[in-house]
Amino acid sequence: MAKYLVLVKPGSSQEKIVKTGEFELMVYLRAKAHDGEANTALIKLLSKYFDVPKTSLHITQGLKSRHKTIEF
Repeated sequence: MAKYLVLVKPGSSQEKIVKTGEFELMVYLRAKAHDGEANTALIKLLSKYFDVPKTSLHITQGLKSRHKTIEF
């Protein structure tokens, strides 16, 4: 099981993932942080990045924060 610390930047002009450390990512999302839209977009983008199913990714900490812990 892998654990990543993720800093999310919702409302960005483009969607991209920047690796900032061995297990740290900065993720830029177009989706706004409203009604869980950014969390849904984060899971979708990370599933493509890591090439894993969306159902295997879990936000274990930070559901309502920009600082999140993702496990899969």
